[in-house]
Amino acid sequence: MKTFSELKRNAKRGGKGLPSLKMAMVGDVATQLLCTALKGEGVERGYDLDVFEGEFGQVEHLFLSPDSELYAYNPDFIVIFQSIIKLLEKHSLLDTDKQATLADDRIDFLTSICENPQLKDKRIICFNYPEIEDTVFGSYSNKVESSFTFQVRKLNYELMNLSAKHGNLFVCDLSAIQNKMGRDHIFASNIYVSTEMVLNLDALPVVASRTMDIVCAAKGQFKKCLICDLDNTLWGGVIGDDGMEGIQLGHGLGIGKAFTELQEWVRKLKQRGIIICIASKNDENIAKEPFLHHPDMVLKLDDIAVFMANWETKVDNILHIQSILNISFDSMVFLDDNPFERNMVRENIKGITVPELPEDPGDYLEYLYSLNLFETASYSATDKNRTKQYQVEAKRMSLKNTFENEADFLRSLDMESEVSGFTKFNIPRVAQLSQRSNQFNLRTVRYTESDCEQMASDARTIDLCFTLKDKFGDNGLVSIVILKDMGNETLFVDSWIMSCRVLKRGMENFTLNTLVEIAKDKGYKHIIGEYLPTAKNKMVENHYSSLGFKRMEEVGTTCVRYVLDVDDFTPKENFITKK
Repeated sequence: MKTFSELKRNAKRGGKGLPSLKMAMVGDVATQLLCTALKGEGVERGYDLDVFEGEFGQVEHLFLSPDSELYAYNPDFIVIFQSIIKLLEKHSLLDTDKQATLADDRIDFLTSICENPQLKDKRIICFNYPEIEDTVFGSYSNKVESSFTFQVRKLNYELMNLSAKHGNLFVCDLSAIQNKMGRDHIFASNIYVSTEMVLNLDALPVVASRTMDIVCAAKGQFKKCLICDLDNTLWGGVIGDDGMEGIQLGHGLGIGKAFTELQEWVRKLKQRGIIICIASKNDENIAKEPFLHHPDMVLKLDDIAVFMANWETKVDNILHIQSILNISFDSMVFLDDNPFERNMVRENIKGITVPELPEDPGDYLEYLYSLNLFETASYSATDKNRTKQYQVEAKRMSLKNTFENEADFLRSLDMESEVSGFTKFNIPRVAQLSQRSNQFNLRTVRYTESDCEQMASDARTIDLCFTLKDKFGDNGLVSIVILKDMGNETLFVDSWIMSCRVLKRGMENFTLNTLVEIAKDKGYKHIIGEYLPTAKNKMVENHYSSLGFKRMEEVGTTCVRYVLDVDDFTPKENFITKK
C-alpha cells in the first residue's frame, strides 16, 4: 500500500489520460488530506478523480437544499464522512430522551438521502462510526439505551440494514479499519484539536484504499477468481514427499490450524461466488487424494471449478484456467507460498494480483484480510452456483476437442434459450450482470435494481433477458438487451451485455434474430447500436459490423454507431432453440 506522501505525489501529478470520475466529499470535519489521498489512490486504480469538497459542518444544508453546490456539481459518487467525534459532541448536548433517539434520527436523515429523487442515479458511500468508549456508564452502557456506546452500536447496525434496503448506498467500514489499526493509530487528539482532522496520516491511505475498493467494485472492477497452490499454501508439507498422512491440517495445536482456517476462508469465498481453482506442480492423482480422503480437509473437489495439477509451469496452468473461465486476468488472484513462483506469474501475466504471502503460514489469513481483495457491489443467490457452472464448462471444453468442426460441436450441445422481459424474479441478476460485465458490454452502462424496475414499467423501453442451457447444465440468465424507442420507426440498443462464459456458442446470432423478430412485430424499420470503447471491452469492438450492421457516424470523439435495416435482414445461423 502506498504511503500518504506517495499518494500526495500521485494527486499532484494527476491522472491525465485516465477515465475521469466525479466524487463529492461531504463531512463534518476537515477532509482536505483525505481528498488528496483519494485522488492519489484514484490514479493508482486507473482513474482521474475530480473531487468536490463541501464545506465541513454543512452536511444537512448540502443535501437538503435542492440548489446547493452538491447538486450543481452532479457527482458520480458521494462520500459522507460524519465523524464519531462530532457525534459524541452532539450526544453530549442532548437531553436524555433525545440521546436515546440519536441513532434513529441519524438513520432517518440517511434514509431521506437514499430516497431523494435527485440522487437516485448516484452511488453514496457512507462511513460508519468507529467506537469511542466515553466510560460514562462503563460496561453497563450496554444496558442503557441513552448511552453513547449503545447508540453508536445501534447506529452501525441500522446503517447496515439501510444499505441492504437501498442499492445505491454502500458502507465504508471505518470501524473495521480502527479494529485493525487501533484507535491510537487512526486518531490523534493533538492533531484534531489543532486541525479538525480526525484521521492520522498513516490511516489516510488505508481509508482511501477501502473507499476506492467500493468505487471500483461499483464500476465493475473486482476479483472473480482465486487460484491456489497446494503444498505449503493450502496445507503444510509436500504431498508428494510426505504422503497424505504427513501433511499438516486440523484444528489442534500446531501450524496445521493455520492451513485449515485458510481453507475455511477460501470455502466461504466459494460460497459467496468466487471461482476457486487449483494450480499445483504435482501428480494429479496424488494432489487430489486429500480432497477425497483427508478427514481434516475443509475443501472438497466439488468446491474447485478447475483443478490443474501437473508438471507444467504455473504460468501455463493459469493461462489454461483463463481459457476455460474466459475472464480477464485482472479479475484473478493467485496464492502461492513460493516467491519464485509468485514472481514468475507476476512477470508473465499482466494484471493478475499476486499477494506477497508472509513467510509464516500463521500470518497468511491476517495478511489476506488486510488486502480486502474481494470487494463486491452485488450479491445474488445465483452466485452460489458459479463453481458448478465452471466445472460444467470444463466438461464442454473437453467435449469440444473431440469434434472436427465448431458447428457439429454446437449442434451436439442441444442448447435452449428462454427469452423474457424484466421481472421481480430476474431483476437482481439483471442488475448484477450489468454491474459485473466489462468485456462483452457494448456501452458499459451500469444499472441498479431500481433502474431495472423503472425500465420494466416504461412503455418506450423493451427489456429482454436470455437464458441458456444445454445437455451439460443450466447457465441461467446470460444476456440482457435493453432497447429504447428513438422515434422514426427506430430502436436504439441502450445495452447489450452478455456473460463471457457463453461466448462462441452462437448466442450473439440467436439474440440478434430475436431482436429483429421483435422489431418487425412492433413495426420498427431500423435498429441502431452503439459501441463506446473502454479499457475492458475491446473484444466487442467489431460486434455490430460482424453481425451485418452498417457503420453510421462517430458520436463525440469515441462512440461509433451502426444501423441495421430490419426488412433486409437474413436470420443468422445458430443452434439454439427458443423455449
